[in-house]
Amino acid sequence: MRKLLLILFAFLLFVPACSQEPKTEDQKAFYAMGVSISKQLSVFDLSPEELKYVQQGMTDVATGKKPVVEPDAYMQKLGELAKTRIAKATEKQKTLAKSFLEKAAAEKGAQKTTTGLIYTEIKAGTGAQPNSTDIVKVHYTGTLIDGQEFDSSVKRGQPVDFPLGQVIPCWSEGIGMMKPGGKAKLVCPSEIAYGDNGYPPMIPGGAALIFEVELLEVKPAAAAAPAAPAAPKTKAKAKK
Repeated sequence: MRKLLLILFAFLLFVPACSQEPKTEDQKAFYAMGVSISKQLSVFDLSPEELKYVQQGMTDVATGKKPVVEPDAYMQKLGELAKTRIAKATEKQKTLAKSFLEKAAAEKGAQKTTTGLIYTEIKAGTGAQPNSTDIVKVHYTGTLIDGQEFDSSVKRGQPVDFPLGQVIPCWSEGIGMMKPGGKAKLVCPSEIAYGDNGYPPMIPGGAALIFEVELLEVKPAAAAAPAAPAAPKTKAKAKK
């Protein structure tokens, strides 16, 4: 499948871009493919000049011309470039996040905890706060610091249930400060979210995240079997 996507990407590079918005389901599926491929290549943060060499290599293969270099000889180099550029992008995210987190912590009603979590209550709930073994049901929307939304149970129209102790630390701590019926904003430094690895392609490494969470229900672990959360992923998943 990956090879097919690369072939299609090569083809698309040499076809004039369509200026019309996709309308049919097939058109939308192919549009989604283009977005997906672009995100896969975004790790290299290609400059216009570098993109020209990518295009040249694809053109040579597509036209039957002998490649100037053999791909296998440069797989290690590509791996090194990817690693270097991921590290650079991660540091950039952390730099951007630093000033954002400082401003968020200074907002009215914000509480900054020892872990770096910035908690702001939007609506007070009632009852007991959940503990790490409880099953919680929540609605949430997650965004990056630039406002880009990467996930929302609200838009899906389906809240998620999960054990509070099995999600990213920011959620375990933040939701643990809430009461049923309450709503809060959780601003999460990368250290208590997805760390330097991020969760590609949705969440860059080193990214600070903002979640608006509504705690709908709290149930003891023995009361219900939890459904797998759509996001954030469990700790084990996030560390991959």
